Amino acid sequence: MGAQKNNLKTTVAPPVRKSTTLQFLFDLDSKCCTSQTNDKCTRSLNSRDDELSTIIIYCTECGYDAQESALKRLKLTQLLSIIKTSVTPVSDETLEILLKMVGSNLFRCLPPPSSSAVCSSEEDDVIIAAPSAAWAHLQIVYDILLRLIIKNDVKALRGEYNGGARTLNQGMLRREHFIGRNFVLNLLTLFNSDEPRERDAVKNIVHRIYSKFTFYRSFMRQAMIDIFLRFIYEPDHRQNGIGEILEIWGSIINGLMVPLKDEHKAFLSRVLIPLHKPKNMAAYHRQLSYCVSQFVQKEAELGAVVIGKVLRYWPVTNCRKEVLLIGEMEEIAENIDRRQYLKVALPLWIQITKCITSNNSQVAERALYVWNNEQFMKVVSQDIEMVFPYLVEALEKNLTCHWSTSVQDLTQNVKILLEELEPTLYKTCLEMIKIHELTARLEENTRRRKWERIEMISREHILQVICNDYQKFSNITVSEFDE
Repeated sequence: MGAQKNNLKTTVAPPVRKSTTLQFLFDLDSKCCTSQTNDKCTRSLNSRDDELSTIIIYCTECGYDAQESALKRLKLTQLLSIIKTSVTPVSDETLEILLKMVGSNLFRCLPPPSSSAVCSSEEDDVIIAAPSAAWAHLQIVYDILLRLIIKNDVKALRGEYNGGARTLNQGMLRREHFIGRNFVLNLLTLFNSDEPRERDAVKNIVHRIYSKFTFYRSFMRQAMIDIFLRFIYEPDHRQNGIGEILEIWGSIINGLMVPLKDEHKAFLSRVLIPLHKPKNMAAYHRQLSYCVSQFVQKEAELGAVVIGKVLRYWPVTNCRKEVLLIGEMEEIAENIDRRQYLKVALPLWIQITKCITSNNSQVAERALYVWNNEQFMKVVSQDIEMVFPYLVEALEKNLTCHWSTSVQDLTQNVKILLEELEPTLYKTCLEMIKIHELTARLEENTRRRKWERIEMISREHILQVICNDYQKFSNITVSEFDE
């Protein structure tokens, strides 16, 4: 029995002691650290929200003193740093007061746009703006708003609680959103600011809202169209930010699906094309040209519509605007369909030949430079017979009459190019020009002789009338003397 007991003792396995294993100790330490971390995170989140609330309350109040403005800028910088470094999103209550603070700082009455606040350089289109004293803290507020839109989801930004309504202390339902339609409209009004850096910040935020809030897209498009229409059809209304809004539209048009909807085609014909009419089109022409070219690239049939309608708004005395429109017509002609090009080839080239013979050297040089574009040449050379006489006449007129030597040199280069392209046709056009000049000279001589004959007859008639009057007067005098 003793031996059996000893054997039994030796066969029974000892109990597993989990406390002595390394994994157990690691798990135990992890649990302790996790619980401590959660407690610390909870405390840190509460302290962070309290700190945010304290800073937000101060920043909501506007400071007019220089010292108060500097302190407010420091507080806003601290607020931006907290939002940037925080891993977890802010609470809904903190987000609400944050957006209220943003609105109280940004949404303000703007002064009317002044021509002295912004001046543009004609050489490189660099916009020089008068410095704004308020931009020092507005820039930080815009950065805060941009960070909030990026880091929070749509429901949190709209303030949706329990199916889109928030319960107040009195038990009433509040359906006002943090970032709602009024918020977006107030943002769009800030495009009228004289500060170009502020308009650029508004552009980035509006673009973020458009891409994130898909249910606001139709409303935002219509609101931007209203700004365009008021700018076009109310001459007394001055509006900044047209270029920035067109940049947003450029990305919108770039994402449109083909075939285009009637709504988008109507936007092209009723808004984008009439935007070529204002005198200060040079301030936003780069963005406008990009939007129009995007439409033509998506549907080449729209090219003829664009060219035909833009020719109606062609300026008469604005030479810089003419230079810009020549470049735009060149870009559209590169992407236009051949069948559509034939519809507008004649009016387009009649206008270009007028620009070639312009007394302004910049306009004439820009019109001659279109022949350096290979893609443009490829489109034009297919059906050049119908416009060749107009071109040859304009070139020959420049070679004999234009005052600028640089224009004459460019004209000579284009003449050599056309002679190599169609030598027989060029000679034929020269002969037609000579016949036309001879015919015009004969008509002028005939007209001059007619006017000389008319003038002679009128002189004879006047002399006859004078003689008759003199004879009557003399007869009356003689009769009175006899009496």
